[in-house]
Amino acid sequence: MKWRGRRGSRNIEDRRRSGGVARTGGIGGIGLVVVVLIGLFLGVDVTPLLQGGGGQVTGGGQTEITQADEDAAQFVSVTLADTEEVWSEIFRTQIGERYDPPTLVLFKGLTRSPCGGARGASGPFYCPADEKAYLDTAFFTTLSRQLGASGDFAAAYVVAHEVAHHVQNELGILGQANRIRAQSSLARANAISVRIELQADCFSGIWARYAQERFNTLERGDLDEAMNAARQIGDDTLQRNAGRAPNPHSFTHGTSEQRQRWFARGYNDPQIQNCDTFSAQRL
Repeated sequence: MKWRGRRGSRNIEDRRRSGGVARTGGIGGIGLVVVVLIGLFLGVDVTPLLQGGGGQVTGGGQTEITQADEDAAQFVSVTLADTEEVWSEIFRTQIGERYDPPTLVLFKGLTRSPCGGARGASGPFYCPADEKAYLDTAFFTTLSRQLGASGDFAAAYVVAHEVAHHVQNELGILGQANRIRAQSSLARANAISVRIELQADCFSGIWARYAQERFNTLERGDLDEAMNAARQIGDDTLQRNAGRAPNPHSFTHGTSEQRQRWFARGYNDPQIQNCDTFSAQRL
């Protein structure tokens, strides 16, 4: 992905130097990796598990910002700027409305959000209460080294996916779906969550197609990186890699095959109405 030297977004809130997180005790080694991987993409706050054995999590103080952190921040800023231009065009041409972009909060280790504590172990997420996406800049290292999804376009897919949740919020989809989830059984709530996430994957595909046509920034292998990322973060793959038998009733994001297919659907036919996962008979 061609991103260096390009325009960045102004909708970045950088909290990386405002605090950090210190952990003592708790799980170590392979056990730590498994717990963190489960938390990253199953929407589970794993901090209590990381605190096991009397350890504690504390915030505050100065956080060291590495060159890798700075590179990640610049990359996120450029990618976010691309989503702003793309979704502004899509809203204008496809639905005749104005797009109001989200703010993306960069943090390192620990921060706060109206949706709860934001921790690196919880992975990137979007909070509709303040219309902000939250991302620990160290996450891209986890994505590449621990989840097996390397490459800059794999990282761009992650950013685009969180922005896609904001698109759902702007369209009124996210609020309606979450209201239904709140009144549903756990199994039904999980099933609705899967449809929310797969639609975000489809919207990410739409963004990728428009970004290529508008900016000509995709390079050979970029789409393969995004498809690989979708595969590596499928619920079935994550559970299998964590040493568990895949349990479809506990899925909250969709299988690897579903995530790849809906991303490809958005890319191949980039129309918002084609991403209606809520009406789909087959996911």
